[in-house]
Amino acid sequence: MGQGAALKRRDFLAASALPLLGCKETRSIEGGFLGANHERGHLLRPGEPGKDRAWPAPSVTRRTRVLIAGGGVAGLAAARALRLRGMDDFAMLELEDSAGGNSRGGVVGGLPCPLGAHYLPVPGEGARDVQDLLEELSLRRRVAGRWEYDERHLCHSPQERLFIHGQWQEGLLPLPEMDIALLADYQRFARLVQQASAAAPFSIPLPASAPAPQHRALDALTFEAWLDQQQLTRAPLRWYLDYCCRDDYGAGLDTVSAWAGIHYFASRHGFQAPGEPPSAERDAGVLTWPEGNGWLTRQLAAPLGDRLHTGRIVIRVAAGRHGVEVDAFNAATQAVERWQAEHCILALPLFVAARVVENPPPALREAAGQLRYAPWLVANLHIASALHDRPGAAPSWDNVIYGDKPGLGYVDATHQSLQAVPGATVLTYYRAFGIGAAGRKTLYERLWTHWRDSVLAELSGPHPDLPGKVTRMEVMRYGHAMSAPVPGVRGSSALRALQGVLPLPWRRLHFAHSDLSGYSVFEEAFTHGHRRGLSLGLA
Repeated sequence: MGQGAALKRRDFLAASALPLLGCKETRSIEGGFLGANHERGHLLRPGEPGKDRAWPAPSVTRRTRVLIAGGGVAGLAAARALRLRGMDDFAMLELEDSAGGNSRGGVVGGLPCPLGAHYLPVPGEGARDVQDLLEELSLRRRVAGRWEYDERHLCHSPQERLFIHGQWQEGLLPLPEMDIALLADYQRFARLVQQASAAAPFSIPLPASAPAPQHRALDALTFEAWLDQQQLTRAPLRWYLDYCCRDDYGAGLDTVSAWAGIHYFASRHGFQAPGEPPSAERDAGVLTWPEGNGWLTRQLAAPLGDRLHTGRIVIRVAAGRHGVEVDAFNAATQAVERWQAEHCILALPLFVAARVVENPPPALREAAGQLRYAPWLVANLHIASALHDRPGAAPSWDNVIYGDKPGLGYVDATHQSLQAVPGATVLTYYRAFGIGAAGRKTLYERLWTHWRDSVLAELSGPHPDLPGKVTRMEVMRYGHAMSAPVPGVRGSSALRALQGVLPLPWRRLHFAHSDLSGYSVFEEAFTHGHRRGLSLGLA
């Protein structure tokens, strides 16, 4: 979201009184659906069988040297790279009313909060492009020969806690059920992650080259199947690994590949078994803001000015030998605009690109068929006053509930403020639905009141007083929030082909999206966009 911008409310339901789950206090909770406009995206769905959707003829034709389709992290990174290379003749088309994709921020009750992604791990040495961005934004600087990060933007302590057996514990790895056998499983998994890293390095961002044979073997089976092979069956470890997969990939260990499950740890900080000293990578921490990664995308979008065209639904991309023609539906004017460009950077999810590109390249059709997308729900709860806390660890930035819960917990938007006396805040709750079509259908068919009650019921376990202190809840629905790294995706030759130069007649199309990596994190999206923009900026 733009700095200081007020969010546009869509489809808000009337405020209603809530049965307060046993709380004595009564309060009317306002709210409704907000965020990603799935109605616009669904205009791209095919019409009746055998009939194409009828669009009006273009009412205007515009020209630019480079057209960027999609204003998420990858598209914004491509625009920045073009600007850094001195190319100003470009335009960006974005479906939503603001750029940022799944990394946008909002405001609820006057408090900034995330609408999606809420943190960025301090990037490793392989993520040089992201490091350069952070240096440009004064988030990191070299002091006495060492890189240091601005402590105001590093996540303050305490960072994480877990609600388990009626109390809070520090950290997310379950400890109350610890015995010799469980500790042995924790330690053995840590050794297996180390061994996998030594056999073939894991990195973020991913290299464009084909994966090593060891990675191909891991990519051939689910994480759950691999854990079965290793006889790692203890419930607390399985719960933690499943939580990690759902949190980063949108699907559990029974769905994502073993490569993805190990990559989660091996590409960043390893796996720390209880009693082991923390690694330097783990100590590096994460960067976060009250509005989550919306802070980053706002900085990236700010220089674009009138080159950013929001509310545009790309409906057709036609590649030719001498240029690219793109038709986009303007949601505000209800008219189709035609754009002609020398090159087009398609910073769109691949399943969307496969629908809008005329005569799509075979690699695009193949890659789109391989990917599976996880829907997400994000709910922002405005709390009028501080919650009473259960015994144990102190309130943290990230708060997770142990057990068979559908959600992934919540983050506190005011955690970075260091306010002396806790007060009003916004809690951002996350839920991933896996890759099944049933989850996406449920997400869109259920009323806001259903999600309101479901979220409050789940969070009332650790916070019985929460329903009586919520004044507003805004719910975002992302039907295709991220591609989940299911078996076979890491080894996809089609995804690698889309990262290179395509043959004629598609040579003027350039793909840039985290889908090309098979999973969705900021570093992957930014790197793909930066590389595409850099290559055209040098042309």
